[in-house]
Amino acid sequence: MLGIDEGIAILERQEELLQFSHFNRLDAWRLGKLITDKIVGEGLALAVTIRLLNGFVLFQYAGEGTNTDNGCWLEKKFNIVRDLDASSLLFSLRLKKRNQSLGDRGLDPGLYAWGGGGFPIRVKGTGLVAVAAASGLPHLKDHDMLAEGIARLLRIKDPPRLPLDAGF
Repeated sequence: MLGIDEGIAILERQEELLQFSHFNRLDAWRLGKLITDKIVGEGLALAVTIRLLNGFVLFQYAGEGTNTDNGCWLEKKFNIVRDLDASSLLFSLRLKKRNQSLGDRGLDPGLYAWGGGGFPIRVKGTGLVAVAAASGLPHLKDHDMLAEGIARLLRIKDPPRLPLDAGF
């Protein structure tokens, strides 16, 4: 079984590698389309959004079987990434390592989500510029869908990935 420190290290490497040289609205469309093609092709009940840090939606899709609950989770995952500058999964593993809850960090669970499914869109040399979020699958798969889509768009083969059965 994968240890929490190993999981954190994998996610940190993943976030360092999956950075853009630039990111604009067309990039958001291309990323969203890649992810949406997989959602539709596999018949997944998954919602995805890509938003600028001010909350402006650049791309959003809600697959069959999703509902307003998924919209609430997208918002909470967006908030984690925007406010803490880390994927929601990485932040959650860091909390778990410290045996802390969202509340222990002063974060309202009504506004922030524990678990995977929020991923930072960073531009090299600039930092965080947008957030991709997914909701509808188990949280490790939500995270992996985003990381896989970003890796494909950036043409990065075999990026570090957390096993979907990691148990976190």
